[in-house]
Amino acid sequence: MIDFKNVSVAYEKKGNDALKNVNIHIDKGEFVFVVGQSGAGKSTFIKLLTKEIDPTKGTVSVDGEDLKKIKHRKVPMYRRKIGCIFQDFRLLPDRNVYENVAFAQRIIEAPKKDIKKKVPKMLALVGLAGYYKKNPGDISGGEQQRVAIARALINRPEILLADEPTGNLDDKNAWEIMELLEDINKRGTTVIVVTHNMNFVNTMKKRIIQLQRGIVIKDQKMNDGDVLEIKEEKEEKKEEETKADESSVDIIQL
Repeated sequence: MIDFKNVSVAYEKKGNDALKNVNIHIDKGEFVFVVGQSGAGKSTFIKLLTKEIDPTKGTVSVDGEDLKKIKHRKVPMYRRKIGCIFQDFRLLPDRNVYENVAFAQRIIEAPKKDIKKKVPKMLALVGLAGYYKKNPGDISGGEQQRVAIARALINRPEILLADEPTGNLDDKNAWEIMELLEDINKRGTTVIVVTHNMNFVNTMKKRIIQLQRGIVIKDQKMNDGDVLEIKEEKEEKKEEETKADESSVDIIQL
């Protein structure tokens, strides 16, 4: 379904490669976590899938279609395959819950009768039946993210791409969102979650793709007993410095 073949992305202004010779295959119906430190290449991975950018080298294809060859006027049609949810929800504050979800249908010029039928069904799916008249500012963060998920799913995308979907939520709401994403995946949607939250990764035992400085350093299904820990480079550097200081103290003491 999704194929990255020898993909590299170079940013001239930064003078480095955001991704380096990446090879990834994701099957239809998979649930995949994409993890890594800040600057590992996760955002670039997302931008390639949504065709905000093209690879400098290699090919990115979805359903056998090379994204680089899609003409500009056909990009909106391609993007209907992907539903996106974000850390900051990105709801329209001046519209109620119903209108926020219906907005995605109106963009594709869906018939009014279809919108009236689909929006309540989608809100019920995410546990918000009866919320359609409420405004985003009147509901909790977890509920706002559910609205965002309903909006992302209403056009029946093949892929749901979640970029740090629980970053602004407390633990209880975060887990409820992850359970909802898992349920959506069981219904056949390919789910890709970009996250820093290792608790989800280590508990849910899904496939993980770990990026480090633009390179895939791990691509595997998590099994019982597997634990993944990712530290930011500043933390790693601090630990190395601490160890070096401890070694110096040992030498002085000798």
